[in-house]
Amino acid sequence: MEEERVESPLLLKKRYYENCPGCKVDQAKELKNDASFINLSFIWLAVLCGTLPVASLYPFVYFMVKDFNIADTEEDISTYAGYVGSSMMLGRALTSILWGMISDRYGRKPVIIIGIIAVVIFNTLFGLSTSFWMAISMRFLLGSLNGLLGPIKAYATEICREEDQALGLSTVVAAWGVGLVIGPALGGYLAQPVLKYPHVFPKESFWDRFPYFLPCFIISAFAFVSAIACIWLPETLHKHNDSIESTINVEALEIQSCGEDKDKMIQKDESIFQNWPLISSIIVYCVFSLHDVAYQEVFSLWALSPVRLGGLNFSSDHVGIVLAISGVAIIIYQLTLYRSVEKAFGPLTLVKITGVLSIPLLQCYPFMTMLSGFTLDLVINIVSILKNLMIETIATSLFVLQNKAVDQHQRGTANSIAMTGMSAFKTIGPASAGALLSLSQKHINGSFLPGNHIVFLALNVVEGLAVLLMFKPFLSVKSKTPSEQLQQC
Repeated sequence: MEEERVESPLLLKKRYYENCPGCKVDQAKELKNDASFINLSFIWLAVLCGTLPVASLYPFVYFMVKDFNIADTEEDISTYAGYVGSSMMLGRALTSILWGMISDRYGRKPVIIIGIIAVVIFNTLFGLSTSFWMAISMRFLLGSLNGLLGPIKAYATEICREEDQALGLSTVVAAWGVGLVIGPALGGYLAQPVLKYPHVFPKESFWDRFPYFLPCFIISAFAFVSAIACIWLPETLHKHNDSIESTINVEALEIQSCGEDKDKMIQKDESIFQNWPLISSIIVYCVFSLHDVAYQEVFSLWALSPVRLGGLNFSSDHVGIVLAISGVAIIIYQLTLYRSVEKAFGPLTLVKITGVLSIPLLQCYPFMTMLSGFTLDLVINIVSILKNLMIETIATSLFVLQNKAVDQHQRGTANSIAMTGMSAFKTIGPASAGALLSLSQKHINGSFLPGNHIVFLALNVVEGLAVLLMFKPFLSVKSKTPSEQLQQC
């Protein structure tokens, strides 16, 4: 029996199916003048669950690897720490497209909930790791089974009205950035609690045997609560007559004439890999991602390294404070300023400007070893805030370009292709950054680019390449999706 359909007085060319979750979301959007706070809260919870484990290990992975007694020398610790950081991204790179296809076929909600449950299980087991290989295995499985970050970007676009889509994607990146900053802060404050809080956590207790479990447990507990909350997550994918369809095809059935262009625009089965505006923006995003994850790995390891190796000799607490301050700045910026900046410059121009400004800022880092005391704290916090805001600005703007390049029926797969590419590059990032940092520390007294100067120069080379790729003829931009072009017809 064919489902009953409900005609909308607001959109005469569009029909809504009574039992379709996607149609219910579309109808709700038509009745509201702004984005739903509840829906944005769901996005926050999901993205934080997927992001907190990514970088939470950075402040303590140096000490964790040291405790495993696998490194032959102190300089080799950064190399093995890079392998631990890369293992999660390797797992994500191998499975992200699969999770995106599943989200396009069965819906965003089940993929999001499965990803959060994977965090609960494997992040907890990572905190209980007693060997180097156990730590790598748990991180790999966490990345393989946590495929929510690709579909959640598609979800953020679909849950918001067209004029609020920048807010939806900004919410994703804000939560993402906060997770990448608050995660290390948790790791810095809560790792090795017996040493930091001896009055609360006694020696020879469970916490002494597993000194890195507490931050992992806190993140997993948060993910468990979020998994329960996401039961009420509204599904955005359309389901008509027991099959998943895209909104564009529903609209197309109601449009009787649009010339020959209509047939060219409605091609549900057209290969997504032939969409150059999407593919070019994904490639640029991947190069920026390589730089970003390498920077995050280098920053923590460099700050924790002793002064004799060119580091700042910070404690994990100190690194956590710096990153927590940057996290607060990201929240304020993404939720208050980004939309205005994006409207003023446009996503493409904004990425170019931000990428260029980031290069001289980053090259200043090695000179901070000449500072001390309050001056060092002030400068490192200002620079960290600026650098993290630039990272989030670039990521958000590229998300906007990617989601404008495709329609809903390909959006989950498109975002997961971006996540796969990003994860592949982020697999290379921590390992190569850790190895390069180890090499630079072994040549701290070199005559040409001594010590950490070569590390930050390498990061800038990658950043500069990404900026160059933002220009024509490489990058192509599609301002409107096929469904938006159909509505104009």
